[in-house]
Amino acid sequence: MKTKTGRYSGYIRPFSRLLDLVIINVFSAYFWSIPVFHDFYTFFISCTWFIIAANLGFYEVYRYTKVIAILNCTLKQAIAFAICSLALAYFYPERDSLNTILLFTTVSVFLILGFKLFIYFFLRKYRIIFGGNFRRVVLIGKEISIKPLQYFFEENPDYGYKLIKVFDPYKIENLQEIFDFILEEKIDEMYCSMCDLSNKQIEDIICFADNNLKTLKFIPDQKQLLSLNTVFEYYDYIPIISLRSISLDETMHKIIKRVFDIVFSTLIILGILSWLTPILAFIIRIDSKGPLFFVQKRNGLNNKEFNCFKFRSMEINELAHVEQVSKNDARITRVGKFIRKRSIDELPQFFNVLLGDMSVVGPRPHMVSHTNMYAERIDKFMVRHFIKPGITGLAQTKGFRGEVETDKDIINRVKYDIFYIEKWSLLLDLKIIFKTIYNTIKGDQKAY
Repeated sequence: MKTKTGRYSGYIRPFSRLLDLVIINVFSAYFWSIPVFHDFYTFFISCTWFIIAANLGFYEVYRYTKVIAILNCTLKQAIAFAICSLALAYFYPERDSLNTILLFTTVSVFLILGFKLFIYFFLRKYRIIFGGNFRRVVLIGKEISIKPLQYFFEENPDYGYKLIKVFDPYKIENLQEIFDFILEEKIDEMYCSMCDLSNKQIEDIICFADNNLKTLKFIPDQKQLLSLNTVFEYYDYIPIISLRSISLDETMHKIIKRVFDIVFSTLIILGILSWLTPILAFIIRIDSKGPLFFVQKRNGLNNKEFNCFKFRSMEINELAHVEQVSKNDARITRVGKFIRKRSIDELPQFFNVLLGDMSVVGPRPHMVSHTNMYAERIDKFMVRHFIKPGITGLAQTKGFRGEVETDKDIINRVKYDIFYIEKWSLLLDLKIIFKTIYNTIKGDQKAY
């Protein structure tokens, strides 16, 4: 439910559409050398832009929308718009018009994106400085369930949510007390913890929200969070619920990711490993006896085992394939401490990427013995194997890398891995790569 009461979005979105329309038409006039049905070209590209935007949800930007989601959608919009513009020019005999159209679409999209981001960040600053464009909200649930969201509302005023009150359903006699408060204080949105309410209470809250035009949202618990990303499909008129939507199941996404993996890993192998490997071979051999590479069986796509390559950072030992490295581990060599701290020991895995066993970004693979252990103990752990494992991943950039000290570490790792599997995009991969490089330069406390 997206109500319009007290919102500026009713004006912002039409303004954005009008602004984009002006940009497209002004630049089409500026690049008038495009020799394609001069009288109809402006009308054609305008219709094309908005038809594509409607299908991609280009203007569906909300206060909680992430910048990377905006960039990802803009990239898709730009590619589709350029293809449609070029398709018309293809049938015109003057072939030099193709370069002009590409220039036109590039300039137009960049300018539109610039204004879009300006509006997005302006509104965030506006909420902080002037206190406007806020939505008044209440939370309903026990403290332990709603505390993370409460903290988010209180620490991020730029998102435009003003927390008015928190209700514990166990400390009030009936829901009518909450309903009266919501109406008296003109609350805009209600956030309810599903695990703290009975089915009857949830039904009553839904009825109240519908009848009083209040936006209602539910907070799932940890178990529900890992299983609520459902997709509705229809077989004729029969509704079918698909439990999980995996972005990389789409053929085009697979191709894009594989091409990126090949290009990126080739650059690393030729640009870094080609000269670094001989140097490390000499240093590692002097430091301790044993081979240059450490090869270990790990679980990959569809739980299939593969040989994972690393620069050897430990003394040869019998526990290497069953015991996880811990802080101040006596097995780590002097050279090993340095290359592990800077993640240099992971670089040979780019050969795994080139061979197709791994991806640059994805869930980090575990040794076989640990995969079997976590599969029995941790719910949804095996979901990570729906896609190829990665050299780095979203969980690692969020602080869940290296040694698993408690079940909380692996549970959070699984949570972020599942989010990545379902929300993959090329821009998300690039963000993770840049964050990994930054963490490596800065130094990660869990890199040992």
